[in-house]
Amino acid sequence: MDIEERIKRRTQNETQPRFITDYQLISPVAHANEPVARGPLLEQLLDFLEPAFNGSIPPNGYVYGPTGSGKTAVVSTLWDNLDQLPSGSVATIHTSTRVQTKTFPRFTYIDGRQASSTFAFYRAVLDSIAADQVPKHGIGTETLRERLTENLEGSPGLIISVDHVGESLSIDETEFIDLVRGLPTNVSWLAVSRKRPNETPLTEYTGKSISVDRYRKQILVDILMQRASDGLANQAIRHPIAADISQWADGNAHDALCVLFGAAMRVDDANRAQFADTDITAVIKNMRHSRVPLGVVFSLPKNRQSVLRELVRLGPDQRQSVSTATNAIEQSDLSESTVKRFLYELAESGIIERKESDTTHSKGRPPSKVIPRFPAEVFARLYDFQQTSWSARYVCEFSLFALIENIELVCDVHEICIIQLSSPGLKPFIKAMWSIKWFDTLLDES
Repeated sequence: MDIEERIKRRTQNETQPRFITDYQLISPVAHANEPVARGPLLEQLLDFLEPAFNGSIPPNGYVYGPTGSGKTAVVSTLWDNLDQLPSGSVATIHTSTRVQTKTFPRFTYIDGRQASSTFAFYRAVLDSIAADQVPKHGIGTETLRERLTENLEGSPGLIISVDHVGESLSIDETEFIDLVRGLPTNVSWLAVSRKRPNETPLTEYTGKSISVDRYRKQILVDILMQRASDGLANQAIRHPIAADISQWADGNAHDALCVLFGAAMRVDDANRAQFADTDITAVIKNMRHSRVPLGVVFSLPKNRQSVLRELVRLGPDQRQSVSTATNAIEQSDLSESTVKRFLYELAESGIIERKESDTTHSKGRPPSKVIPRFPAEVFARLYDFQQTSWSARYVCEFSLFALIENIELVCDVHEICIIQLSSPGLKPFIKAMWSIKWFDTLLDES
């Protein structure tokens, strides 16, 4: 068991059992290590990649399907596993006297939302294969491309899967086609998108297209039951409730998991042990305007995410217009004009919607109320959880570093720990790291 798992076990050792035992395992933005009921898709992808297992580079490919159909879960998990193959030459023994050498290419998964420009794309690819860390600034796009070519020269090659191509706020299809033309000849790619083959220019450059259908309702029930079994208390969800969620989600695993997560939050906050029908209906009602997956929202820059977090904290009266929302949003590190600009940008990209307000005005154009187009309450909890996890990880890493390096500045360590322990939830986290009596006494006193 690794350090993180040991700490996690200690932090969850509470006198009262919690309904949610692991947020990550029910999170709609986290993917299972073994995607459910996607064996046929996995086999199609492995068939497409067959040349790679014989030391060759396959042709370019295209995977397409609707939102929430498991494209990202399957492709990212498969590429993570394939990247564990030994790159370079591997000896294969056929007989007692005959040995054949195989070479395997590298595999790299790129999220198009995180690498939406030519510079970001080349940097992400190079950073995944280079021995040294690639700088984020002070280097040109052409230099990145040249270094990428140098790194791949004489190698077995590279197979890149590029996710979310052609989506809003992701890498553009035309730009993607242009930039992959600059890649070395021993590189091939698999583009993942929502568009059908006849709706995109990408298929003009691919040798195979693979379709991904929506989840069948029973399969979606199985996914919900499995996630609940992994991340919630024992027997937390009954089959009829999972069936109701699946019926509403209509094959979209993202939306179904958002409802599961949101309803579980309500049960956990109320210290109950079971779902009620009202938990499900309340979350579904709050998701009636949701059209944007949470993965898109969490791919935004941190300052945009923080503005959205403050926006969903506001009541309906405070979101009657962009100006009203701007005045109500508290951002110490952003000016009022910057917050307003962010809101207009987010509306233009479809993350939020400006809808004509019901408020009547005698003169001029009526104001536009601001409506989040993503699962707002689920986003808020996941965002807050990420911030708390970052703080806890910071303290853990500092404490572990102090132990390993045998730091003698005990007073400085005391001060930092006291400052970081303003949250009571962090005390057991640090206690799990330290087995020194004076530190345990310090925690009790602080």
